[in-house]
Amino acid sequence: MKSTVALLAIVFALTANLSARSWKQAATGKVIEAELVKFEDGKVHLKLADGRIGQVDVTSLSLEDQEYIASLESLPAATPDEGGSNWPQFRGPNHDGISPDTGLLSEWPEEGPQKLWVFEGAGLGYSGMSVVGDSLFTLGTQGDKLTVVCVGITNGEEVWSTEVGTDDQSGYNVGWGHGPRSTPTIADGKVYVLGPKGLLVCLDAAEGSTVWSKNLVDDFGGKSGGWGFSESPFVDGDKVVIGPGGSDSPVVALNKDNGNTIWKASGFSVGGSKAEYATVVALDLNGRRQYLRLFNDKLVSLDSETGDLLWSTDWPGGQSPAVIPTPIADGDEILIASGYGVGSKLVKIDADNQPSDVWQEKTMKVKHGGMIKKGDYVYGSSEGEGLVCLEWKSGELAWNEKGQFFGSTDSVALADGMLYVLNDQTGTLSLVKASPDGFEQTGQFTMDPQSDQRHQKGKVWTYPLLVGGKLFLTDQEIIICYDISK
Repeated sequence: MKSTVALLAIVFALTANLSARSWKQAATGKVIEAELVKFEDGKVHLKLADGRIGQVDVTSLSLEDQEYIASLESLPAATPDEGGSNWPQFRGPNHDGISPDTGLLSEWPEEGPQKLWVFEGAGLGYSGMSVVGDSLFTLGTQGDKLTVVCVGITNGEEVWSTEVGTDDQSGYNVGWGHGPRSTPTIADGKVYVLGPKGLLVCLDAAEGSTVWSKNLVDDFGGKSGGWGFSESPFVDGDKVVIGPGGSDSPVVALNKDNGNTIWKASGFSVGGSKAEYATVVALDLNGRRQYLRLFNDKLVSLDSETGDLLWSTDWPGGQSPAVIPTPIADGDEILIASGYGVGSKLVKIDADNQPSDVWQEKTMKVKHGGMIKKGDYVYGSSEGEGLVCLEWKSGELAWNEKGQFFGSTDSVALADGMLYVLNDQTGTLSLVKASPDGFEQTGQFTMDPQSDQRHQKGKVWTYPLLVGGKLFLTDQEIIICYDISK
């Protein structure tokens, strides 16, 4: 399996037209008929019967599909920074919180899985982590310096550290602690990071040198929410897409190589003009690649080529202090959610790009721990409900679990059919079967050490990362790596 995955990470293009075949999405089992156009930069480009071409990360496909692609070319071994499974952006390869890993432990010993190493130089803040090849990337505040850090995942040692700006800790701290809230995005040998005051920086992934930088406030008139800029840069093709908010440029697309503006979104305004906190996700539908962005009063869909508004649907998130969870897009349906009493809504898009509400409910009130869709059900930590399993099509509750280690702001990830639920109050991680049949826990441990530099009101809010048979947890300046492979 390791050699197969390594082959898949090499860049190659297929120029011959191949006959259509069935392709299966590993996480959901969804099957489509499509023709393979090419495999490039870790993405499979597929042509549907109606002529539309979409692209998916190869690691999101079934093992059979991955092996089929690997068999088409005889390729050299991967270099260290190309091989292995990757988690190159916020919430993983497909922005859905689902790891491509299989063959993981389905239960843990009482003390938890084996701890491999601890790194204590990540800096303060709530930034997430990204892994490509043998390197882990994150960012944090060290003193008054906003710093991007690269760590080797085999030994937990620092590879490089680069100061990209300053953090005066003002204007966004509001009692929960300072430091960045965004996750680095890795693409084509570059690292893209966003600081809490709007500094957007592109760095060389190998050595950490700065390639270009912009500021969402100074360059685009952006306006953050009360907790600072928190979304993660979305890289797609030649573009970096991000939402400054404000009245002039609520969403912008920049050239990923030089930072030049490609387009500014048009056709809508943002209630309160705030950026809010959700990350842009892509949707291939009705012959167009669409970019989805959730704001405090609406979900918008933008044409990926022009930034023009394709459609929007109202959302009462403005009733709450923050709109945070990234939408889940599946086919022609999109799920959005907010905490603070708001709830969730499933939206369906017709062939004319017109949205309609399938259902809206107040059980799945997700503050900022994210949502996971597996099969016909969605999982997340809900305000007042604990860990929740909701039926996708109806919005009806399948089950929920409350208790000491299942609260309203726990973060969730999925790997090999299991949910990893990180309790933000205690740093306790629970292993739970992702099944609509009921709650079943098969392991639990508390991360140790934890930071003594965390603000007194701060919590363990960074999502777990699961890739390459390893589990990564972080609390402020501390990153811990565990072995979760069988």
